[in-house]
Amino acid sequence: MNKSEIVLITGGNKGIGFETARQLGKMGYEILIGARSGDKGQEAVKLLETENIKAKTVVLDVTNPSSVLSAEEWIEQEYGYLDILINNAGVFFEGNTPPSELELSVLKSTFETNVFGVFSVTKAMLPLLKKSSAGKIINLSSGLGSLNLNSDPTSEFYSVNSLAYNSSKTAVNAITVFFAKELRDTPIKVNSVCPGFTATDLNGNSGYRSVEQAASIVVKLATVNSDGPTGGFFDDHGVVAW
Repeated sequence: MNKSEIVLITGGNKGIGFETARQLGKMGYEILIGARSGDKGQEAVKLLETENIKAKTVVLDVTNPSSVLSAEEWIEQEYGYLDILINNAGVFFEGNTPPSELELSVLKSTFETNVFGVFSVTKAMLPLLKKSSAGKIINLSSGLGSLNLNSDPTSEFYSVNSLAYNSSKTAVNAITVFFAKELRDTPIKVNSVCPGFTATDLNGNSGYRSVEQAASIVVKLATVNSDGPTGGFFDDHGVVAW
């Protein structure tokens, strides 16, 4: 592969994002760690550098339009293009709150990061991705965003009735579908991935999957070739029902 292929990972300083950075970095990609805190981003970069991975940090708060614009401008000046965008940053605020007791402010704040942040970063980075010979956008979704699985009493996701988080991931899947449709006549691939119930800060490290396992599907979709899928939703086992 071309050693100068550039990957931006939002929320890449920890969890699945960091492990994805590590795996792609070991494959020769140059990693841009998007982090709200420059210090935390730099800590992640230093860890990657101990494994001889080429990485830099980009201060990027996906909920702040000026921060997103500044990140895009920096990448434009530094590289002039972007090969892979991984929309990994996400939040989960509601715990086990039933939908009828959910505060509107929690719903709004969840969508601010998980949905509007994905849209904002994708829109801003798209001109740079179009300068790549084969750009890719991978959106971190969840089986919890599948309306099919949420409606199926036999699904492992059925009992997690978290309106804000789950519906935000449903919306992420919609973003994937509509951007993929717009870009269908370009080389850019746009896909959603379900990493599974992974032990991260998001869930108090209660998940049963490791970040290494979770990152594998992200890396797989980030490295598909020109005849790979677009506009789909995937986990380790293949296609996930919308």
